[in-house]
Amino acid sequence: MIGIGLVGFGYWGPNLARNFQSLPQYQLAAICEMNPERAALASQNYPTAAVTTDYAAMLDMDGIDAIVIATPVSTHFELTRAALLAGKDVLVEKPFTRTSAEARELIDLAETRGRIIAVDHTFLYTGAVQTIKRLVEAGELGKIVYIDSVRINLGLFQSDVNVIYDLAPHDLSITQHLLERDPVAVQAVGASHAGNDIENIAYLHLEYEDNLIAHFHVNWLSPVKVRHFLIGGTSKMIVYDDMQPSEKVKVYDKGIVIKEGDVESLYRVYVDYRTGDMVAPKLPFGEALRVEAEHFAECVETRCRPISDGHMGLSVVRVLEAAQRSIKHHGDRVELSSI
Repeated sequence: MIGIGLVGFGYWGPNLARNFQSLPQYQLAAICEMNPERAALASQNYPTAAVTTDYAAMLDMDGIDAIVIATPVSTHFELTRAALLAGKDVLVEKPFTRTSAEARELIDLAETRGRIIAVDHTFLYTGAVQTIKRLVEAGELGKIVYIDSVRINLGLFQSDVNVIYDLAPHDLSITQHLLERDPVAVQAVGASHAGNDIENIAYLHLEYEDNLIAHFHVNWLSPVKVRHFLIGGTSKMIVYDDMQPSEKVKVYDKGIVIKEGDVESLYRVYVDYRTGDMVAPKLPFGEALRVEAEHFAECVETRCRPISDGHMGLSVVRVLEAAQRSIKHHGDRVELSSI
């Protein structure tokens, strides 16, 4: 049984606590929470766990093998670093860190100490994304030429990060998981409407090699909640709508066929439209966070590499950092090689 120490019992912490407590592979041994009311709630809900405000003391407790961090991103680096130095494996909430430099330092430390870092990119463990990954790997879509994503809602305004750091990691991690490569460059524009210089709406444009582009719209000021992810391939296309109660993933056998003209019409291009069936594949059922917790247990026990490891976390943070730099320079193109 793996002893878990959970840091943070605010917004996301209770979901993590519930899933880790429910699995036979784990014992929720301790919870560290600074807010007295939230700490009291943690004690009430999990009476067998030691509840403390002293993180250093929790790291010294017997029977704790891994630390799960659900705190603001500004604290991720120091908390993760301390856990690794204490010989613990770590699962840290997204985004991994504030900067790529912090992420690289933690990855190096984990590799030196033989510890595992997993980043809580929960959507990678959904049945929808697992199915899309399988279809991409099987070549069902052909060559992917674009990705277009909308993740908007009347959101929870945050004081330490903007909407890019809050919402974009979900779609960036899905994109990284599907493509298994980093973009070449990033452009972004955004605006703040709360008087605090923290962007609450933003548009990200990513360039990849082979003329592939990806576009992401994130927004805390939408009157409706939209979770829409579109993948365009040369053979088939996928629409992933996470707000649908069923048929979240639809595969369309649609596209275009480009034919070159003859010698007399050398500069003309003929476009035919191909329209086939739409298929909604059956998706694996299960709460993504529970699947992720089971996967983390497997990684701790066998020392295998997590799907959403520190390197994936770094890839996402590099794009976030580039996007933030682009916003501050009025949408300038930022090459990832500079991050």
